Amino acid sequence: MEALWIFLPVVGAPLLHVWVLRGDLLRGLKRPLDGGRTFRGRRLFGDNKTWRGALLMCGGVLLATLLLSLWPWWWDRLPAGIHDAGPALFGLLVGLGVVVGELPNSFLKRQLDIAPGSQRGSWSGRAITVLDQGDLVLGIWVCLLPIHVLSLAEGLLAFAVVSAIHVGVNVVGFAVGAREWDAAEMTALLEPMLPGRRHPAH
Repeated sequence: MEALWIFLPVVGAPLLHVWVLRGDLLRGLKRPLDGGRTFRGRRLFGDNKTWRGALLMCGGVLLATLLLSLWPWWWDRLPAGIHDAGPALFGLLVGLGVVVGELPNSFLKRQLDIAPGSQRGSWSGRAITVLDQGDLVLGIWVCLLPIHVLSLAEGLLAFAVVSAIHVGVNVVGFAVGAREWDAAEMTALLEPMLPGRRHPAH
């Protein structure tokens, strides 16, 4: 359970992003990370993955880490390697992990012709939806390797917990307008949790 404290700064990822999105600020950074590049005739990540979002999410995580590090009750729970690295480097790596962790899933969805914000009703589509909720864990896992190595058990636990929290954050995001409402997306996200639902054969 101690490993979960490593992921607490992730709560800072949307703090800056949500207000900038609502006001459509920093438009000069609203440029796609992939620069319009394609693979097999399809975009690498799409227009929704921008430099603005990447920098704001990374910055939000870094800011949250620096603030949290002021409280010993959290900082003292972290592994020795993270202590040695310091809060600035740790926060930067976690923020980078949040951004990097989303890219493989975005690439996969573009190659499968799944538009941003859309979902498929097939089992493969639902699997991608589940992966989408916890993909930042893999990104953080990889980016933290220079200072700390998470065990497989810790990674799986973090994926389960972060995925559950991410669902709640998405629902709040829809409510406050940080994300556009998409009925198909919310159905695919919440449908596996609904008891007694029968899925038609494909």
